[in-house]
Amino acid sequence: MSLADSDRELVVSELGREPTRAEAALFENLWSEHCAYRSSRPLLSAFDSEGEQVVVGPGDDAAVVALPSTDADGDRTGGRTDDERTYITMGIESHNHPSYVDPVDGAATGVGGIVRDTLSMGAYPIALADSLYFGEFDDDHSRYLFEGVVEGISHYGNCIGVPTVAGSVDFHPDYEGNPLVNVACVGLTNEERLVTAEAQEPGNKLVLVGNATGRDGLGGASFASEDLAEDAETADRPAVQVGDPYAEKLLIEANEQLVDDGLIESARDLGAAGLGGASSEMVAKADLGARIELERVHQREPNMNAMEILLAESQERMCYEVKPENVDRVREIVERFDLGCSVIGEVTDENYTCLFEGETVVDVDAYFLGEGAPMNDLETEDLEEPATDLPDADLETTFDAVVSSPNTASKRWVYRQYDHEVGVRTSVGPGDDAAIIAVREAEQGLAISAGAAPNWTAVAPYEGARAIALENATNIAAKGATPLAAVDCLNGGNPEKPDVYGGFTDIVDGLAEMCETLSTPVVGGNVSLYNDSVTGPIPPTPTLAMVGSKDGYDAPPLSVESEGDLVLVGDLGLERDEFRLGGSEYLARFDGSDRFPGLPDDPASVVETLAAVANDNSTLAVHDVSHGGLAVALAEMVGDDAGLEVSIPAADPAGALFHEQPGRALIQTKSVAAVREAFDGVGPVVELGTATDDGRLAIDLGDRTLETDATAIRERRATIERELE
Repeated sequence: MSLADSDRELVVSELGREPTRAEAALFENLWSEHCAYRSSRPLLSAFDSEGEQVVVGPGDDAAVVALPSTDADGDRTGGRTDDERTYITMGIESHNHPSYVDPVDGAATGVGGIVRDTLSMGAYPIALADSLYFGEFDDDHSRYLFEGVVEGISHYGNCIGVPTVAGSVDFHPDYEGNPLVNVACVGLTNEERLVTAEAQEPGNKLVLVGNATGRDGLGGASFASEDLAEDAETADRPAVQVGDPYAEKLLIEANEQLVDDGLIESARDLGAAGLGGASSEMVAKADLGARIELERVHQREPNMNAMEILLAESQERMCYEVKPENVDRVREIVERFDLGCSVIGEVTDENYTCLFEGETVVDVDAYFLGEGAPMNDLETEDLEEPATDLPDADLETTFDAVVSSPNTASKRWVYRQYDHEVGVRTSVGPGDDAAIIAVREAEQGLAISAGAAPNWTAVAPYEGARAIALENATNIAAKGATPLAAVDCLNGGNPEKPDVYGGFTDIVDGLAEMCETLSTPVVGGNVSLYNDSVTGPIPPTPTLAMVGSKDGYDAPPLSVESEGDLVLVGDLGLERDEFRLGGSEYLARFDGSDRFPGLPDDPASVVETLAAVANDNSTLAVHDVSHGGLAVALAEMVGDDAGLEVSIPAADPAGALFHEQPGRALIQTKSVAAVREAFDGVGPVVELGTATDDGRLAIDLGDRTLETDATAIRERRATIERELE
């Protein structure tokens, strides 16, 4: 992918000359869609990224959010001074194209990159969440990619000692030619330790720390800005980086020591566009420049030229700004961790210049390099609303198909490969509605939920994206936490196709609208376009990673106890005009179609009230109702020693059981009256039945009863484990 003619003309006009080979390569990568967001940046202003809790918003390597504190009366507030408050960092990245070409290394280096973004802010990584999207599960190539991606994430995350505690896995035919690997990381820091990616002062040294530079990952940014070619798995292999998690672990600990000792003025992870991207972006943010001598970079391959040194995306590397008097101390600490360390140049108040063997190979204005790319003005085309075409299948067959679908089945095969307890902070692990991480420094639990829903956004991009935001918030509220902030990874196909760009525009607007409604600022994120291949574009996929906070670390379980009443908070859908089945797993399994369901009138109040009820002493269990509808939620709550007998007197039992309107939850309680009182004026509360001590699930539908038990449900939900072992 070479610099476009129109871009080259703009560069020549700015420089007053033809660019050097190294300059042209820098502009090609930094002005790519992957780095410059040329098709998406005009849309991103839709997001509200401000709030009292937001310390650092979009534009840095990761966002920084302050956890609420508690005042003398026990009320949650921002009452502490900044240097007393606990901060979390949030970031999310995609490694989609690399994971198609090499699923193990592609996914692994995605984990490494988002962890280093966390280090750049002076934070220590405490949790990961991965949202993964593949073609149909019964396709051999999709399974190959699925197994490789999970192996890459588990190996890298386990080796560096950061628990993977949350996430999602979805299978959809439109990911066959282009899987998605979206990884989020949460870190921990405070005001005293906070570092940003903005250079501070001319004269400070630029120090490259970490692995030696090789030729791997060359052109990775431009590779990620094109459709995947049919021969991508072989032709694009050099653009995929190779990770070393053991070096990353050393880098994590070295970074921690450097930050503790106050030796870092600013920092940037070497990711897209390598050293050229990290160093130029660092100084451009401060409207400064740099002078870099490329031959000083420690290298692992002989005879590397200037362009290779600048653009290689070799992993496990950081660029630090360091005061001259602290350089020797930095080198001492880094070498103690057996990592490479090179003083490669310094911050200046002039142009961004790079020299190689005495020759100036780059001499450009850093701000123009980083921010000068022109934005794209693209056409959009609206998606047609689907017609109603409902399948005619008996309920027993439908129940079996939906509960055993790879999309709703247990993901235990995935998360059991992750060490989700390393770090001794995981209070609620994967497999629940949301994970909870203990932030003992603030005596709070941090709830984490991440994912999207391609079935929803394929049918209705705008409403589906709104539903994804509400779904993640409901997951968090089910654990008794209040949504605090979110980051997004916006994935789309080729934006030059009007229908694709129309769908992408809709997911941006829908996600932004619901997050604002929920008073949950979107504090950062990532955009990945050109997820397109010979099989066609992916569905518009807005992955959202949301966090919430609560006092303490305990939460109601997902599974019911053997005694207690069960209620549904939200619409049951007793009549056909009360629900829509669009986007449901039911229609996906039986090739039906319908419009997407409506959302609650006051979703913010639903989330707030659900969190309060989840923390009430009378609450025994809470479970979000979403993918697979009420049928799957009921099945997931049953265990060997606790079952459910429920009654759903619906005119259309299939609709009531399988529609997927978000913002609903099942609550097992000792006091139905207390739940009704809490939700009075907020939303409907429907009494469904009671718990039993025999592990059965009996669903009375008026003219028939669906009956099964925990053992049979476990067997149905073992689809992934059974096929891959």
